Amino acid sequence: MAVPIIHHPAFDANFDAHHRFPMSKFTRLAEILIEDGVVGAVGFHVPAPALPGWLRLAHDPRYVDQVLFAAVLAEVEKAIGFAVDERVAMRSRCATGGTVLAARLALAEGLACNTAGGSHHAHRAAGAGFSVFNDVAVAASVVIADGDVDRILVVDCDVHQGDGTARIFADEPRVFTLSIHAERNYPSEKARSDMDVGLADGTGDDGYLDALRTALPAAFDAARPDLVFYNAGVDPHRDDRLGRLALTDAGLCERDRQVFGFFRERGIPVAAVIGGGYLRDIDALARRHSILHRIANEFV
Repeated sequence: MAVPIIHHPAFDANFDAHHRFPMSKFTRLAEILIEDGVVGAVGFHVPAPALPGWLRLAHDPRYVDQVLFAAVLAEVEKAIGFAVDERVAMRSRCATGGTVLAARLALAEGLACNTAGGSHHAHRAAGAGFSVFNDVAVAASVVIADGDVDRILVVDCDVHQGDGTARIFADEPRVFTLSIHAERNYPSEKARSDMDVGLADGTGDDGYLDALRTALPAAFDAARPDLVFYNAGVDPHRDDRLGRLALTDAGLCERDRQVFGFFRERGIPVAAVIGGGYLRDIDALARRHSILHRIANEFV
């Protein structure tokens, strides 16, 4: 048995190698998972692009149409950090479809991982911070609307606060948002999650894992979830270009192991997404993202 892993070639929109967003990490991550035998014999699960109706559950219909027709306003593209052309629109739909599929596979099998996702800065009206559609918010809205679950917990361990997710679900009692992030990092104006754990610059493995051990049971008790979405961003790593924390590879391994272990011991399905990670060395970055999928295989 191997954890179900979702991948689509369209996850890589083929940006220039010098672009600030390391788009080619998605292709290299899939290659590494195959090369190292992390993917099971069935191979990757390939998602369909997210349906427009799914996207409109979490985003304003006007913004959804702007993305689908590659007509996003210039100021929104500036906030996102890249142009939203047809290729980027399809990439965003496929990544979101991948997180929906991860949720459905997790409900069926207990655990599933996307090789993309975690675009948590997109809010209801527009994208921001390298995030076009908020895939976790869309997927959570889909499985609630379909009647698959009643309550959801989002555990966001990206180094940046999950501000878009917090804002989308601010008035939705069925979704509890937990964000563990660098307090002084982007965004400068924080949203209010149901539970925020803002960490000081330079926090390392021990301090981070202590905060996680405290936050998980408190969030679990408050949320009483039927499903967990886990954003496993690797940008809390000490070598990340856009992070302000100081985790090591071993710390990221233990973080993922604690999150998966906590919820699987309680029989709660977990759908995981890779979140942020920013290095010029694409191979090193993709290998760091592969930690998530390797640790997930310990729990199947």
